[in-house]
Amino acid sequence: MPRQHVASYLAAATPPRLAVGGITVAIPVLAVEQTGDVALGGLLAAATLAPSIVAAPFVGVLLDRSRRPGALIAIAALVMGVSYGVAAFLGPIPAWAVAIVLLAGGASGPFVMGGLSSFVTERIPDERRAYAIDALAYNLGSVVGPAVVAAAAALGSARLATLLMAASALLGAAGTLPLGLQPLGAPARGSMLHTMARGIRHIALHRPLAIVTASGTLSQFGAGGLAIAAVALSLQRTGDADQGAVVVTAFAIGGLIGALWNSSRPARLRPEATMGWGFAATGVLTVLAALDLGLWWTVAAIGASGLFTAASAAAMLLIRKQQSPPALRSQVFTVGAGLRAAAAAAGAAVAGLASGLGAGPLLVLIGLSWIASGAMLLAYPRDAQPIDR
Repeated sequence: MPRQHVASYLAAATPPRLAVGGITVAIPVLAVEQTGDVALGGLLAAATLAPSIVAAPFVGVLLDRSRRPGALIAIAALVMGVSYGVAAFLGPIPAWAVAIVLLAGGASGPFVMGGLSSFVTERIPDERRAYAIDALAYNLGSVVGPAVVAAAAALGSARLATLLMAASALLGAAGTLPLGLQPLGAPARGSMLHTMARGIRHIALHRPLAIVTASGTLSQFGAGGLAIAAVALSLQRTGDADQGAVVVTAFAIGGLIGALWNSSRPARLRPEATMGWGFAATGVLTVLAALDLGLWWTVAAIGASGLFTAASAAAMLLIRKQQSPPALRSQVFTVGAGLRAAAAAAGAAVAGLASGLGAGPLLVLIGLSWIASGAMLLAYPRDAQPIDR
C-alpha cells in the first residue's frame, strides 16, 4: 500500500476533525471573552454539536446515493470552515446570527466524521490498517484541536483560536478533493425516507451490527462523564478544579499513543475480540484510578486506560464496514457516530447530576460502563460473516 495513500487520507480526515475537536473549546472561551456570558458560551457550543445527531441519518443517505460523495464531503468541510470563520466575529455579529451559522456547521459534521470513515477502505485497501489510520485521525483531532485552541487563546485571543479552527476545516475541504472518492455501490432503491428506514432497520435488527452499535454507544456514555468526574476528583483531593484538566489530558495522550501504535501495528485478533477486550481494559483501569493513592496514581491509571481506545475504535469501524451492505454503509457509519456523540453528551449530563455521589464512586461507575460495553461483545455471533460485498 503506497504511503502517499495514507498521507493523503490523513491530510483530508485530520484537519476537519481537529476543527470539530477544537471548536467546542474555542466557542465558550470566545463567548466569555466577547460578552462575559458563560451561559451563552454553553448554548453556542451546543449549537455546534446538537445538529449532528439529527443530521446523521440524512447525511448517510445522501452519501450512499451520491455519484460524487467526495464533493459532498468537501462542501460540508467548506460550510464548517465558513461557519467557524463567521462565529469568530461574535460581538460585532449578533449572537443569534452566530448560532445560526454554527447550526449549519454542526449539521455538516457527520460528513467528515462517520461519513468520511465509510470511504477509508476505498483509499487504503488493507481494512485493518485503514481503520487504524482512521482512528488515528480521530485521536489527532481530539488531542491537537483543543491544544491548538488553548495555545492560541493564551498567546493571542479566542477569536484567533476560532479562526484557526475555521482554517483547519477549510484545509480538510481542500484535502478531500484529491481522494477522488467514488460511490460505494449501486444506491438503494426507493425514496430517501424509505432508504433511511431501511438503514435504521438494518442497524437495529442485524445482530452483529446491533451489538457493536449498542456497545460502542454505551462506551461513549462512560467516556462523556470522564471530564466531570475528573473535575470532581480534583476538587475533592486538592481543592482546585484545575487538576481535572490534567486527568483528561492524560486520557487523551494515552489514546493518541495507542492510536500511533495501532496504526503501525494493527491488532490481528478478531475485531469483536479486540473491541471487547479493549473496552474492558479501559474500564478496569478507570476503576483502579478511583483508588485514593494520590492524584498522580489517578493520572497514570487514566492515561493507561486511554491506550486501548484506538484499537477498540478501529475494530468497531471495521465491523461496521463488514456488517453493512455498500448501499447502506455511509448511513451505518453516520448513525453510529451520531449515537456515540449523543451518548457522550448524555454521559456528561448524568455525571454532572450524579457528582454528589463523590468522585471515587463516579469514576467506578464510569469504569463499569466501559466494562459492560466490553462484555456486550460476548453476545457477538461467532459465525458472523462479512456481508459488505
